[in-house]
Amino acid sequence: MQLVVARIGRAHGIKGEVTVEVRTDEPELRLAPGAVLATEPASAGPLTIETGRVHSGRLLLRFEGVRDRNAAEALRNTLLIAEIDPEELPEGEDEYYDHQLIDLDVVTADGEPVGRITEISHLPTQDLFVVERPDGSEVFVPFVEEIVTEIDLEEQRAVIAPPPGLIDDRAEVASSRDEA
Repeated sequence: MQLVVARIGRAHGIKGEVTVEVRTDEPELRLAPGAVLATEPASAGPLTIETGRVHSGRLLLRFEGVRDRNAAEALRNTLLIAEIDPEELPEGEDEYYDHQLIDLDVVTADGEPVGRITEISHLPTQDLFVVERPDGSEVFVPFVEEIVTEIDLEEQRAVIAPPPGLIDDRAEVASSRDEA
């Protein structure tokens, strides 16, 4: 199974280093020296990480065979893809890979079916489940502990405690203008 672990950013310096936008919770494992990564587009790789270091809060990588700024700049916006075992689990207890969550049935705490997870949207502040309802419509469920109360991989379901208005139209709108 393939997992996108980073996106290459701009070149850094003149010796072939690049900045990377990390897209994994395990950069020390996936982006370590010696790691061989597939790329998107495939024509850019595979790439073998020669060195890595953190500079001003950004991860910098150098790849084997990339020795100057021009070669590094040519890799800009390339996705780095690691091959992982589909049975492998993340190190953290409440962490999941996207492929483990896709196609889970979503139900409320009282067992009411909501739909099926079709996509995970990774936003800067939080992740969202894109849930396809039985009628074909979609609902976005924030992947936060207060709303997603349980992930049961054996039963292939995610249990949610949605606030009013998240999956239905029972939202209560409070406004001081209504009192006047």
